[in-house]
Amino acid sequence: MNIGDKAPEILGRDQNGNEIRLADFAGRKLVLYFYPKDSTSGCTAEACSLRDNYTELRKQGYEVVGVSIQDEKSHLKFIEKNQLPFNLIADTDKSLNEKFGVWGEKSMYGRKYFGTFRTTFIINEEGIIERIFLPKEIKTKIHGEQILGK
Repeated sequence: MNIGDKAPEILGRDQNGNEIRLADFAGRKLVLYFYPKDSTSGCTAEACSLRDNYTELRKQGYEVVGVSIQDEKSHLKFIEKNQLPFNLIADTDKSLNEKFGVWGEKSMYGRKYFGTFRTTFIINEEGIIERIFLPKEIKTKIHGEQILGK
């Protein structure tokens, strides 16, 4: 997905098994952030930054939804442990990761594997992608502030 593209209508199922649709956010901007794995240090820092800035993000018309390939049970634990006020999509079949182009080959310590590239899509009130934060741009500890332009 690129800037100017319309986001897909069906986004997936959240930690409670509820379907999340683009239409659920009509009239609001959506921060759709993809992250590699629940409860890892970088992903926790990013989620907590979004949590800590959630009130301000909502004031500015944003809603926040996270996406990773872990299942609902993992997401429920992650939400509870970190008191996250937003939903997390359990993209266990990687279909949303693939639609948004954030699933691919990664490398760590010379080992190659497939995973999620940490990426955030800002989707406007009409469902159009208006901004993309690429993996190298995202600073996990202050990602909420980055979105707010602080």
